[in-house]
Amino acid sequence: MTSRNLPRTALTALAPAVWGTTYIVTTELLPPGHPLFAGLLRALPAGLIALAFTRTLPRGAWWGKAAALGVLNIGLFLPLLFIAAERLPGGVAATLSAAQPLIVAVLAVPVLHERLSARRLFWGVTGVVGVGLVVIGPNAALDTVGIVAGLAGAATMALGVTLTKRWGRPEGVGPLAFTGWQLTAGGLFLAPLTFLAEGAPPAIDLTAALGYLWLGLVGGLLTFVLWFQGIATLPVTSVAVLGLLSPLVAATLGAALLGQTLGPVQLVGFGLALAAIVAGQLPAPTRSTDAVSTPVSERISR
Repeated sequence: MTSRNLPRTALTALAPAVWGTTYIVTTELLPPGHPLFAGLLRALPAGLIALAFTRTLPRGAWWGKAAALGVLNIGLFLPLLFIAAERLPGGVAATLSAAQPLIVAVLAVPVLHERLSARRLFWGVTGVVGVGLVVIGPNAALDTVGIVAGLAGAATMALGVTLTKRWGRPEGVGPLAFTGWQLTAGGLFLAPLTFLAEGAPPAIDLTAALGYLWLGLVGGLLTFVLWFQGIATLPVTSVAVLGLLSPLVAATLGAALLGQTLGPVQLVGFGLALAAIVAGQLPAPTRSTDAVSTPVSERISR
């Protein structure tokens, strides 16, 4: 990571850090039993606000691309995430979602024509192990449907991130409008699923309203603007590994606000996950063959 990229990386990292507050907001502020409704309110109102503010709609092929990205990044990812969270202990679900950097590293080969890097795979595995040590308890139970949903959610988001990097953003379209397209598409995809699965929406009191506002405006609109801007300006594998911050923030908030304990094993996991995040921001080491074949004067000019 160069000093030029440090501010961009820090802003992009805010997105998964804020997403790490989702668990505590959901359990402490929102009415239980309506996870899809929470996802719907996280996406659709924020997307419509962005569209109303920017007054910019897709053109041509971007109608299909925006719809595909919205479904992958939001519309499919959120239901799969909630299914995994309902059928698995939170720690297991978080560990499965931490596989996203590994999947991005693999998808970058056919989609972005990048080489499969052993270094990226190593740190991706290290991140998964670290998150697992932080959040998986000794009595974690496994459920086949939950595991499939968790892995499918990670794969869906990884494909969305990789395609976002490949397609870029249309010329003249700002990050707010681009985010609005995806949030709206994802929300429209979620709407019928939500009402078919959960029926009528729950009663919303002031506490729940504050929770939904946080998830929609901060955890939805603001963070996705930062996230998609980061994908556009940083290496996609560097952005993907920042997603490990989400379960780490969730575990930290659980310890600070809910009295959950972090023992030595969890602290070791924190160290491994943070090491993976930092390593994911560093440029790949220069290959010695390149150094030998490059004239000294040219290397100095670089």
